[in-house]
Amino acid sequence: MADRRRINGPVGATIPPIYDSPSPSPTSTEKPENAIRKIFLKTGVTPSASGSAYLELANSNAAGPINTSLKLTCTVHGPRALPRSAPFSPHIILTTHVKYAPFATKQRRGYLRDSSERDLGVHLETALRGAIIADRWPKSGVDIIVTIIEGDQDRNAPENRRDDGWDTMNVLSGCITVASAAIADAGIDCVDTVAGGVAALVAKDPKSPPSIVLDPAVNDYHKIYAACCIAYLPTRDEVTNVWFKGQLPGADIMMYNNMVERCLVACRNAHSVVVTSLKKTAQLEQEVS
Repeated sequence: MADRRRINGPVGATIPPIYDSPSPSPTSTEKPENAIRKIFLKTGVTPSASGSAYLELANSNAAGPINTSLKLTCTVHGPRALPRSAPFSPHIILTTHVKYAPFATKQRRGYLRDSSERDLGVHLETALRGAIIADRWPKSGVDIIVTIIEGDQDRNAPENRRDDGWDTMNVLSGCITVASAAIADAGIDCVDTVAGGVAALVAKDPKSPPSIVLDPAVNDYHKIYAACCIAYLPTRDEVTNVWFKGQLPGADIMMYNNMVERCLVACRNAHSVVVTSLKKTAQLEQEVS
């Protein structure tokens, strides 16, 4: 017997409508070398949660159609007391949950978490644990839930195009940034607001030499050799998590150090967006009160 109370999506792949892009203006240029893509960040989007935030990252090419976009939402529940049956903990118990929406990527996701989503949750927990002052809430727990509404993938790319999962680096960076804003919105004490940043070694075309870029959009480059995602506390100048993927030509340690330095630049840019969003939220609350 069919379930008439549930509207299921189409079984096969669907193609979103493509609209004519506006003609590029003469002043529109590519993304600067030391800049990241534009970020929209807003806190307090879920009233039922202790803290929440929404992040959207658009494509770097403003003149053409936006084929890739990253949309994340985060909710924070807690701190709240643990059950009496739980063992005593002098620190807060941090639980992170990262899940793709079924429609977030080109290949439809299941309702149960897979290995990539569990890896994202582990990296997110490591990044946030270094920022939260855990001894303020003994025998307490906080749940951080990040939902990926849209992954950083090209929807118009051909089906036979190889996907090595480079978009997960940008997803993790966005998860760290949006979770940091949601934690601050929940009023949880932290040593600093942590921010995520990505740098990658890419080749723009088959004949160009490899170069290091910030916040790469996967579909904008011919090949990606390696990528690095870092969670960074700018005020304390501390790194809470590093995730490196790929292989550098000749295992050059200097190139690895350069990628880390460029990641820190991306983290500082994302951190300024978080601080600006939190200041706007605080000003609105003062005006309302």
